[in-house]
Amino acid sequence: MSQTSQTSQTYSRVRLPGYSGLQRVIVQQGAIAAIQPQPATATPASDSIDLAGDWLSLGGVDLQINGALGLAFPDLSPATADKLTPINDFLWSQGVDGYLPTLVTTSIENIQRSLAVLAAVLHSSPPSPTAAIPGVHLEGPFLNPAKRGAHPQEYLQPLTIDQVKRVLGEYAQVVKVMTLAPELDETGTVIPYLRSLGITVSLGHSLATAEQAQRAFDQGATMVTHAFNAMPPLHHRQPGLLGAAIAHPQVHCGLIADGQHVSPLMIEILLRAAQYEQGIFLVSDALSPLGLPDGVYPWDTRQIEVRQGTARLPDGTLSGTTLGLLVGAQNLVRWGICPVEQAIALATLAPRRALGLPTDYIGQPAHLLRWHATATGELTWERISGNHPLH
Repeated sequence: MSQTSQTSQTYSRVRLPGYSGLQRVIVQQGAIAAIQPQPATATPASDSIDLAGDWLSLGGVDLQINGALGLAFPDLSPATADKLTPINDFLWSQGVDGYLPTLVTTSIENIQRSLAVLAAVLHSSPPSPTAAIPGVHLEGPFLNPAKRGAHPQEYLQPLTIDQVKRVLGEYAQVVKVMTLAPELDETGTVIPYLRSLGITVSLGHSLATAEQAQRAFDQGATMVTHAFNAMPPLHHRQPGLLGAAIAHPQVHCGLIADGQHVSPLMIEILLRAAQYEQGIFLVSDALSPLGLPDGVYPWDTRQIEVRQGTARLPDGTLSGTTLGLLVGAQNLVRWGICPVEQAIALATLAPRRALGLPTDYIGQPAHLLRWHATATGELTWERISGNHPLH
């Protein structure tokens, strides 16, 4: 149901991530105007919508998504640019307010061609509610070859400021996040340089020790890409990159909660150690077959096979998922390892916090998600209003 045609609307008996108890949410002129505590015994006003204890949240923000509806973002070109519109609409229908198209390791020419297309999109204003693109995530090409995963080795680059400038070209302002392996930077100058450009640095596909990771955090890195994957595991004498990240109060770790990339038990350990949405945010890491049925699909010069939402290369290498962002939140509740409030926050508030986007509800466009938790552990959602999300 949609209330976009009304200038004022009140939702009663609402639960909101970050708020204690029931709330009354007042929407005026398409934006959240006020949030007021509401006693559990209060009778909802006749002109309000009674949510009967269901949760409301902002839409999801996916900071790592590689494609959808058959288009891989590194394959973007002027000829395929029109495919972004249906992708944005599809992601909006999947509860995503905004996302960072993620360019995995490929040739510098391909990266800059894709960035040119996305730069043009960033300066356009869609006429209707749709998933917004606040910027781009470059996952590579500055990765450790020993932890490259599904990234093609022939396109990996040495991590120097000169090479970074070559990759970014004239599109540095388009890039919001860059994943890199910090141990490749012998000078210690690359992360400060990227931060000076306004780019958030995420550590990943790396063999960094805890000491090397801590040095990168001191230099300005604030994120970790898909925790546990493409990095050494936690070890009681060698905590490594992930151990250093969990212990750091200003570092946010992305997490793929599909049950394949990380076991539910390890997810529970990670969530508890990192204080849930304070240190973790969910990502989909979805590939181009997102929104398409299982099957075999092209992926750069190779093929991937998708089975039950998990994508692998022919040699069995795990390469990503075709499950949407909010499926991760639903999984956490279904597995019984995360309270509903934290699960919702991990997909909605935590990614915004990691990217430096506003997390205060007041003043946000009222493009809200309503979540309902069943007695059997299922978590469902629906959009109840809509305006353009992220600007």
